[in-house]
Amino acid sequence: MSARVVRRRAGRVPFIVGAVLVGLAVAAVLLSLVWTPMDPTATDAINRLQGPSAAHPLGTDTLGHDVASQLLAGARPPLLVGVGAVAISFALGLPYGLLAALAADWWRVRWVDTLLMRASDVAQAFPALLLAIVLAAVYGGGTVTATVALGIGAAPGVARIVRSGARQVLSREYALAARASGRGAWFTAVRHVLPNIRGGLAVQATVGFAMAVLAEAGLSYLGLGTAAPAPSWGRLLQESQGSIYVQPLLVVWPALAIGLTVLGLTLLGDGLRDRFDAREEA
Repeated sequence: MSARVVRRRAGRVPFIVGAVLVGLAVAAVLLSLVWTPMDPTATDAINRLQGPSAAHPLGTDTLGHDVASQLLAGARPPLLVGVGAVAISFALGLPYGLLAALAADWWRVRWVDTLLMRASDVAQAFPALLLAIVLAAVYGGGTVTATVALGIGAAPGVARIVRSGARQVLSREYALAARASGRGAWFTAVRHVLPNIRGGLAVQATVGFAMAVLAEAGLSYLGLGTAAPAPSWGRLLQESQGSIYVQPLLVVWPALAIGLTVLGLTLLGDGLRDRFDAREEA
């Protein structure tokens, strides 16, 4: 077996591990839509702070909520915010980056490209999490506010990646041939540019997803994300910290869920990048 084959097979491991971890998080969301062991918002004052048992596989929290049910239902907000934030960032950043690249290399109006990128730099100077906190203070917290803020905050990064990849593609022979044959700028962008930068876009999507999940957990921890009584991993972490010496597992479960989901998305992104890099080398 050649060293190249060994490296290729070893490179699949992070991708597989990441896909499994992300798949488990998605399965938790889908399962919670149709079934949870108990009502995640129901309280039981008699059975507060119980350890794992047959009735409560992961124990109960300070109000008697079933932790397993809350973990399943708590997967919804971070993953939905992640999907929404990535969709918004691509809806804004993709055409913006293509416009900048076309202005520089197709229409030869470089000042437009410069202006667009400087505006993107200014927008990128404001962290998405800070923008989410400001919007939450003005309009009130919630998943919608978090999704919009994180999506807008991530759009400049998407735009820069799209612009960089598009400019490389527009300088290649097939793109120049399309221009010489009279093809339009946006036709060339859709027909030639997007298919050839899909690897970078896929990696950016997974990274953006991971950052959005982490940011939503942080916002919920601060009380600016998912509103009570709906469970969210970040809010579960915040509510359980006061009982860390009495029942430390209450902190472990949501922290583990957040960490493994972010790790899975990161490994999935790394695996996708390696796969697309291998195809380009071939």
